[in-house]
Amino acid sequence: MLEVYKVNFFDSLFSDVRAIRQNVFIEEQGVDSSKEQDKFEEEAVHYLLRHNNNNVGAARRRATDNGIKLERFAILREYRGRGMGKKLVEEVLKDVGDSKEQIYLHAQIQVVDFYANLNFVKEGELFKEAGISHYKMTFKVP
Repeated sequence: MLEVYKVNFFDSLFSDVRAIRQNVFIEEQGVDSSKEQDKFEEEAVHYLLRHNNNNVGAARRRATDNGIKLERFAILREYRGRGMGKKLVEEVLKDVGDSKEQIYLHAQIQVVDFYANLNFVKEGELFKEAGISHYKMTFKVP
């Protein structure tokens, strides 16, 4: 059973969110912890995905001058390819609701097609963020 929990920085579940991000971004992808953990942690809305009471994924969203930015989507390696990432993105989008603001994210190059299948459109040129190639992608309401 998949469940998504909305978490804030001060919630006890935030440590579970951080553990998933630590595993995926810092340990697996080699992102510097000072780039992965930033000044937006307290203001962001965080999400924790659980499968049969196991923590399997995390994400966050926050308001920016350019709209609502979806960030830090991470699914533990052993749970990838099972539709869990899709469920997490869909739940975050559902939580955002019918916002009139632009909804966007910075997609790592290897997941551009994944986000394209969820109605995100690639914009602009390839760029590096935390040493990893990304594209900006904007959500287009289907």
